Amino acid sequence: MHSIHEAIGFTPIAYEGAKKGSLMSTTITTPLLITALTVPETLDSPDAADFHAFVALNNAICVSDTGQHDLGRTADEMLPQWRASTDYVQQTLLAREGERIVGAVTVSHATAEPTSAEIDLMVTPENWGRGIEHALLAEAEAEVRRLGRKVIQSWTLHRAAPGDSPLVPKTGWGHISRTPHAQLLVDDGFTLEQVERNSAFDLQGDLAPIERMLADALAVAGDEYRLVEWTVPTPPELRSGYAWALSRMSTDAPSGDLEMDEEIWDADRIARRDARFVEGGQTVSVAAVKHVPTDTLAAFNELVIGSDPTGVTHQYCTLVLKEHRGHRLGQIVKCANILRWRGIAPDSPRITTFNAEENRPMLDINEAMGFQPASYAGAWQKKLT
Repeated sequence: MHSIHEAIGFTPIAYEGAKKGSLMSTTITTPLLITALTVPETLDSPDAADFHAFVALNNAICVSDTGQHDLGRTADEMLPQWRASTDYVQQTLLAREGERIVGAVTVSHATAEPTSAEIDLMVTPENWGRGIEHALLAEAEAEVRRLGRKVIQSWTLHRAAPGDSPLVPKTGWGHISRTPHAQLLVDDGFTLEQVERNSAFDLQGDLAPIERMLADALAVAGDEYRLVEWTVPTPPELRSGYAWALSRMSTDAPSGDLEMDEEIWDADRIARRDARFVEGGQTVSVAAVKHVPTDTLAAFNELVIGSDPTGVTHQYCTLVLKEHRGHRLGQIVKCANILRWRGIAPDSPRITTFNAEENRPMLDINEAMGFQPASYAGAWQKKLT
């Protein structure tokens, strides 16, 4: 496989120090070289060392920013996503001082949706404030412009305590701490559009309340709705319907003023996504509700775990389509999947999930189920001119 350096035509850039008129606020005393990450064929390939270092950096940032160990990922899980390019492209730039990697930034974009690109800036606290973060942010924006995208979006992670002078998003819901990363985005012209709450659920506790909540919700939903469950890969007969439901995440989930293209999904895209999960050693359970009169999926929930059976479970997408709200379908899919999950990953300690702070209907369900706030995320946006 070609490296990302070859794929995006990125020319390595050396920074000898602060540039006049640049965003750098402090001087880089050691030459800083920014190069594209080579994505290896396998994790045992001779050129895989940088990818392993990048994964370690990503996980260190998650721990540093949240104080939690729940958001890390393994190289096995990440490699299939970085190798794939049909639906979504991940381009990572590494900042080096000599042989040492001191930072990274990933520029990601969907191939079928033309408006935005996401950036994920990673510089550890001990390297922050020397200009590395400014250099990487500038190169990321240059890459977004090269892609022809008009909007940059980014997410920052935050500890539960907001600290002094917290930042409030445009939605008015929630707040986050004013970290150096957040302040950098403010200074660079980004707007805090939304705050998301990261919540955790104890999987080793008594699930009798979840059973009662499921029974109550099923009674409210009635005979027009039927529970459907499967483990990825998605059965072929469900892929098209699941594709339609998953595409509605881009239009039906609360997103503030983030510019979101309507995503284009079909059965083949579902199959490719499933294949990446399987290749990465992940197990995915889906609980969905089918609307019987129209034979379409009305709601779904996804739970994901890596190859370690004692690892944390991640809840990915949960959605009730707008036209089916008001029937407790969100409660059905979340409760049903947790009960199913006990048989799939009995040793997983907890579930971690993110929800927009203004999404009170889903947060009400989470809180009733026993989810507790653990950390927060800020959703940022910058419109390019």
